[in-house]
Amino acid sequence: MWIAQAAQAAGVNQQTFRYYERRGLLARPPRRGAFRAYGDDAVQAVLFIKRAQELGFSLDEVQQLLRLRGVTPEERHRVRAIADRKLADIETKIARLRAMKRALTRLVASCHHGGTPSCPIIESLSAPDPVRRTRKKIANG
Repeated sequence: MWIAQAAQAAGVNQQTFRYYERRGLLARPPRRGAFRAYGDDAVQAVLFIKRAQELGFSLDEVQQLLRLRGVTPEERHRVRAIADRKLADIETKIARLRAMKRALTRLVASCHHGGTPSCPIIESLSAPDPVRRTRKKIANG
């Protein structure tokens, strides 16, 4: 099938196919004259990539997973290691998001609708960052 057909079957645009080829995620298909002829394997690879991205895997991680698709059962620990690292990354992001939510919730709660001339949200965002100042002091010795 031509690139337009393959892209449609995978639910992406043609540029996505070309980008994945440039990144080495897809093998370059054989040419039929001036056109590239894609097989079902290319469509399946793109679907694999998109599913992995939906789970939060970067394209570098997806490339590792693509290489490991045909591993033996004895080597599946390598796939699990990649997934374990991603899970840890997600847990870290969730913790950061929860901390951000708590901080923003406190700021919103402290904001009075026009009752005072100052705005605690703007003041907080404008205040010097004590963590950044501490880092500068340490860096400058």
